[in-house]
Amino acid sequence: MRIVVCVKHVPDMQSERRFEGGRLVRGEDDVLNELDENAIEAAVQLKETEEDAGREAEVVALTMGPEDAEDSLVRALQMGADRAYIVSDEFLEGSDVITTASVLSVAIAKISEECGPVDLVITGMASLDAMTSMLPGALAAKAHMPLLGLARSLSVDSGAVTIERAVDGYTETVRAALPAVVSVTDQINEPRYPAFAAMKAARKKPLDQWGIDDLVEVPGGEALVMRRALTAVTHGEEKTRDGAGTIIQDAGEGGRALADYILSVVK
Repeated sequence: MRIVVCVKHVPDMQSERRFEGGRLVRGEDDVLNELDENAIEAAVQLKETEEDAGREAEVVALTMGPEDAEDSLVRALQMGADRAYIVSDEFLEGSDVITTASVLSVAIAKISEECGPVDLVITGMASLDAMTSMLPGALAAKAHMPLLGLARSLSVDSGAVTIERAVDGYTETVRAALPAVVSVTDQINEPRYPAFAAMKAARKKPLDQWGIDDLVEVPGGEALVMRRALTAVTHGEEKTRDGAGTIIQDAGEGGRALADYILSVVK
């Protein structure tokens, strides 16, 4: 079984983020998208299950982004991925979700050519920079695979993947034949923290970089050189809080003070 995990290198949510020209500044304190750690963990757990049953399995980490996005792939390798690929090209700067999905789908096809058929693609439920949550659906459409979204549990057997998810107060069990795309929530697992031995072993695992020229020969890749982002951020600014707020030291009357404040706002 071969599992591709799509990850993203994003600005650290704990750092001070800046906008320039309506775009989020990247390359400063960037990290692996936190929600993608759940996707990596899910893939590695599936691999371990397959190996325990005597079957071969491989986890491939894939990203598209600037060259320093390799740092996120290294993290994926430390967490248990076997190999990694980054698609990095100045031509792709400013790509929107549709272009990103197009590039990743072609990269997955290239992985299938070089490593063998891809059985499953796993993503996080969202990236913490754009928060569109659109990539899993767009990727499934471009790769011509079924999508099982927002999984809180995941299993594979008999050539099919089964997930459980919560939808509007209900619990759904959904199943699809492989190959398929699955997005997972942060409820599916607790990502492992790599031990020192895993960090050391990650240095010896293959990490390759591709550009647009490496993808154009793959079926569907010729269209990438014609793609441009269909959407663009025309403006972006930091939301600042008005006023300093009011602090009340509670000496037994804090509840009444809060109620009075709410009443004054309602009026």
